[in-house]
Amino acid sequence: MTFAIPESVKIYSQFGHPILMWALLATSLYALWLGFQSRKIRSADPETRKTLIQKDVKQKHYVTGSLLLALMVMGTVGGMAATYINNGKLFVGPHLLVGLGMTALIATAAALAPWMQKGNDLARYTHIVLNLTVIGLFGWQAVTGVEIVQRIVSKL
Repeated sequence: MTFAIPESVKIYSQFGHPILMWALLATSLYALWLGFQSRKIRSADPETRKTLIQKDVKQKHYVTGSLLLALMVMGTVGGMAATYINNGKLFVGPHLLVGLGMTALIATAAALAPWMQKGNDLARYTHIVLNLTVIGLFGWQAVTGVEIVQRIVSKL
């Protein structure tokens, strides 16, 4: 028995991944800002520290990062699924490989949280470097993703 996916689902499924990824890029920048705000707590004057603690920036950063990790994994798998459903194959190229690499980097950065909570500076700096790399790659992915969307739209 063959399962046929309706044509409308095939067409619109191609746009879920890019929309989600643009939202995640914006969310990543917000998480970056929260991370730097939470980092300030350690070196800020008492009044600034009090304000940042009241704003609960550390917890917001942690929750936003956890959400980013989950949605990045789902977005990566979803993008690959939509590509396969619509083309019967994956296009192994820079966009796919960098996307998979980003997923691995963000998972590794998140996995450092237990050591960071114990005050391990090496884990903290590694977390920062990994996530800054993810954001840099995200910018490149945004450009190549728009090119892919333009090719898809031109075929509709």
